[in-house]
Amino acid sequence: MAFEPPRRLVKALGEAAPSGDDWLEKLPEAAQQAVALRELTVERVQVPGGRSSLVVLVRLPDGTPAVLKLAPGRARPESERAALAHWDGLGAVRLLAPAGAEGVLLLERLHPDVSVRSLAEAKSMLEAAGALRRLWVEPPAGPVFETVAERTGRQAEAMRAGADAEAAPLVDAALAVRDELLASPPESRLLHGTFRQSKVLAGERSPWLAVGPDPVVGECAFDLARLVRDRVEDVIASPSGSAITRRRVKRLAESLDLDQERVRGWTLFRAVESGVRARRVGRSQDAELLLEFASWL
Repeated sequence: MAFEPPRRLVKALGEAAPSGDDWLEKLPEAAQQAVALRELTVERVQVPGGRSSLVVLVRLPDGTPAVLKLAPGRARPESERAALAHWDGLGAVRLLAPAGAEGVLLLERLHPDVSVRSLAEAKSMLEAAGALRRLWVEPPAGPVFETVAERTGRQAEAMRAGADAEAAPLVDAALAVRDELLASPPESRLLHGTFRQSKVLAGERSPWLAVGPDPVVGECAFDLARLVRDRVEDVIASPSGSAITRRRVKRLAESLDLDQERVRGWTLFRAVESGVRARRVGRSQDAELLLEFASWL
């Protein structure tokens, strides 16, 4: 089978690829090798798929459905492997092979086309929050994962360097709130890192399970920031968008027993960071949506 990467993946990786990166060129051969090594039967490449990895629906030699995932090193697939191994299926997709070639993960098959995003908004937020709560466990000992301070520190540097005059006031506000939040952090947990509705899929052994973590260790409020802005296009289009945003922050914070101001603060920081990054790579429409959303926080 020809493993042609979906256009969505090609575009996303092309925006962020460092000079000389040839991962996409080598991807078809790497996928063939991974399939042959495990004696897998290929069903199809998942389309449109994600923005950081190739997802292939396969079957194990005994016929069990599974997923083969291949990701470049900059997507931190080994960190994802470590987090999935630590969760061991609790709230998240199960890792079927704890070891493997770098950047290649063999995963439990969920229902790839059914996420909580398919539910009505109130129900989807409730189910997503419940799935997220199960992931917040004690992290393993040692520096296994990046911390929130480390990750946002890198992002803060890029924000300072990439902000134009229009975005500068929001960037200043986001950096200030980051400093405040890191000055007195609550207890740390292992976090999903990039949690949103589309990252929660229907499963067999549990109604909803999380996929695609970019794990990080820190306070739980950080993990809610991306969920608050889910369906941001609909929120921006609504005449009461700012009120919807404030209600989301309040309801999600209350449902998970978190400080509302800390959820608001991390949502602001992460929305501005995403907006500045989107503008830097030429996604001007996404940037405008994200920065307008951030202005309501």
